[in-house]
This record gives sequence, C-alpha cells and structure tokens, in this order.
Amino acid sequence: MGKETGFLELDRHDRTYGDPAERLNHYKEFVVQLPESDLKAQASRCMNCGIPHCHTGCPVNNIIPDWNHLVYEGDWQNALEVLHSTNNFPEFTGRVCPAPCEEACTLNISNQPVTIKSIECQIVDKGWENGWITPQMPESRTGKSVAVVGSGPAGLACSQQLARAGHSVTLFEKSDRPGGLLRYGIPDFKMEKNLINRRMMQMEAEGVELRTSTEIGVTISVNSLKENFDAVVFSGGAEEPRRLDIPGSSLPGVHVAMDFLRQQNKRNAGDDEMRAAPDGTISAADKNVVVIGGGDTGSDCVGTSNRQGAKSITQIEIMPKPPEHEDKAMIWPEWPLKLRTSSSHEEGVDRDWAILTKRVVGENVVQGLECVRVDWKDGRMEETPGSEFTLKADLILLAMGFLGPRKPGLLDQAGLELDQRGNIKADTVAYRTSDPQIFSCGDMRRGQSLVVWAIREGRQCAYSVDKVLMGTSELPR
Repeated sequence: MGKETGFLELDRHDRTYGDPAERLNHYKEFVVQLPESDLKAQASRCMNCGIPHCHTGCPVNNIIPDWNHLVYEGDWQNALEVLHSTNNFPEFTGRVCPAPCEEACTLNISNQPVTIKSIECQIVDKGWENGWITPQMPESRTGKSVAVVGSGPAGLACSQQLARAGHSVTLFEKSDRPGGLLRYGIPDFKMEKNLINRRMMQMEAEGVELRTSTEIGVTISVNSLKENFDAVVFSGGAEEPRRLDIPGSSLPGVHVAMDFLRQQNKRNAGDDEMRAAPDGTISAADKNVVVIGGGDTGSDCVGTSNRQGAKSITQIEIMPKPPEHEDKAMIWPEWPLKLRTSSSHEEGVDRDWAILTKRVVGENVVQGLECVRVDWKDGRMEETPGSEFTLKADLILLAMGFLGPRKPGLLDQAGLELDQRGNIKADTVAYRTSDPQIFSCGDMRRGQSLVVWAIREGRQCAYSVDKVLMGTSELPR
C-alpha cells in the first residue's frame, strides 16, 4: 500500500488552522486543507501492514489502506467509492471524528500516524466538487415501509441504506431542521450545516421522505406509527443532560451546554432571536464564563463563548489532568487517555482539573462558583483540605455529559424494555427491541457516543430491518 518507502522518507504533515485573530470573528470552518500534491505524499506513507489496526480502530471499519493507495495513485473517484462502501457521510466524520483510526495506525507507535482523517475529508470533498456523488436509486421497490424516528447520524445512515434497499422510508425529526446533534450540537465552525442540507437533497432524491417539526409521542403516537409502517426504528439521541445538583444551581445564569450551543447554531442558520431563543437568550458576551466538563461539548462551549465576546473563560473538570503522552507499549492500538487540546482551547481558555463544585454563589443571578480541589486515590475521590476557592462567574455552562434518552413522550408511550443505564435495550446484531416491530440504534440505544459510532449502528440496523422485512439482505453490514 502507498509507497514502499514513503513512511521512511516523509514525516507526518497535516492540515492547519486559520489565524485565531481572524477566525474568532466568524462561525465558518477555518481548517486549511493540504494541497493535492501534499495529500498524495501523505497517503504514500501508508504502510503495507501485516495487520492494519486502523480497520478495527475505525468504528465503521473503513478500508483505509485501499483508499490511501488510490489517493497516492491519483485515482480519487475509486477512492471515493471505497470510502463510501463503509461510510455514508465521510464529510461529517472527516471533520468531527476524533480519529481513533489514527491512534491505531502502526506509525503511531512513533507518533507519526498517517493523516487518515484529512485524506478521508478531502476524498469526499473532491467527490462533491466533481459531481461524483449522486443519488443511488434502488433497482426496484419492495412495497415495505419503514418509519425512522430521529435524524441524527444514526437515523440518516439507517434511512439512506433502507431507501437504497427499495423500502419506502419516512424520517421523522422533532426539530425544525434535520441533523440532530450534527445540526444543533456541533458548532458551525467545526462543521457547516450546508453539508447536512446537501446530503438531505441526495436522500430525498433516493426516496426518503423527511418530516420535521414532528415529535413522535406528542405530534404522532407510537401506535399510529406501528399501524402505518411495517417497521419502526428509534434512532434518537441521548438527550437527557447531567445536571448540577449543588446549592444555587437553579439560579439564573446556570444553563445546559446544549441550550447554549443550539441557540447560536439557530442564529447562524438565519433564525431571528425569537426563534433562536424562545425561552430567553443565553449569551457569553462580556461575561465571566465557567464551563463545567472537560470533553468535546465543553470545548465547543469555549469556542462559542470566545466568538460571542466573553470577558474570561474557565473550563474545569472533576477528573485529574490526563498525561501529556500515553505509554504506547501499554495502550497501542487502543484509544489512549491523554491530554487533548482542541482548536477552541487554543483560542483562549483557562483549564483546570480535579475540581469539585460545591455551591453556586449569587443573589437572584449567578455571581460565582465555590469549588474545592480533589485527590484521586484508587479510583476514589477525596477533597483536599484547605483547597477551597471561588471562581468569578456570570454564566455557568454544564457540559458534563448525558444520562441517556429522554423518557417523556416517545419512550414512555412505547413502553420498551430499557437497560441498566436507561437506554433502549437492543443488541448489536438484530438491533431489535422488546417490541419486535421496533428497532433501535445510535445514542438512544448505545448511550452518549461518537458520530462515527452512530453511523455504524445506523448501517447495521438497516441491514437487520431489511433482513426481517425481506428474509434476506444484500445491504453491507
């Protein structure tokens, strides 16, 4: 694969970012792509590994060495075909995936993994630019109908696969636009939403009927879906946020991160303030912002707060600070726990770890956050005596993860069996729930996870649905 001596001759060279002073003035993507010649050179570094661990590192099992070799040879169109054979939406993962494939790359043993994510992104971008991506129509229609509930990455992938198998697919979305977390959770500066719109046009041409502003369990009953469709797929998200259960947490100025991010994305989409923030504007402008939670959602809050003109931003995390570098001999090719600094962090933020929140301070509005440092010993947390301190805060954003799918409406009405974590109970072979007519995939089944995992589950669920409806399936699993 690639050039036999490519990895010996060339060092890793990846995409760069635009100047922070300029990119903070807008919400557009700011990644600077590599020139085609540089990208082909990077693809040449892919080794002829005896066991290409990138395959298993990638949740959708992308055939990475094959399309790297095709890019090296300049055969972009065939590279796109190989890429699409395992991933319906590589333009999404090529932008927002944390790239576990690169962590699993053999060259990562020497901290020089192939730039897999960048190559993936430019393959699909070139495909759109050259008109190679067109609707894939089924040879015939099956006469079977499927309702897919939730238009995040799992629902989109599942719908597209089922439509291509010849089924009549109706995709229901409770929000006013499709995309789920892709649309209203991920900031535009990480992934612009015209990418979702473009895919929806392709999918609608393939026969997927989209119905937005339709909440199953509220607008339409679950029983109505079961009566009118041969199969139903629940592919919603894990939307129940983990909240802050400390004194003062109900004060004005304490908000769930997704409410904050959603408002800005709706403004960027052209909504006026009444539509973007019907329950009141959440703004970081000229405020001291504290973000609680050290993950990707917290990072997105940092980037958005900086663009809104925050006075200061502090991001705190209850877990200890991860190591700068992992022990390759112990971890590789598995996903390592190590310090990760995003482009949003580079734009300006104070980060702190092993911090426990104790009380939100304020009279009628947030004014500060009382905290204490903690020590972790044998997996147990202990407060450090005398380490109490107070952070000045005008806005506190809760980015502490999610507890699973929301129960009111859809799940309460469906009456499905749930697992111990409160997710819909279904395995990863049949994706069938306790109701044999209802299937489930994505975060609603798996719990909070990555976009690439949602795509994988959506594809596999589509295979299972097709097999149940038709007795057999030719869809890739």
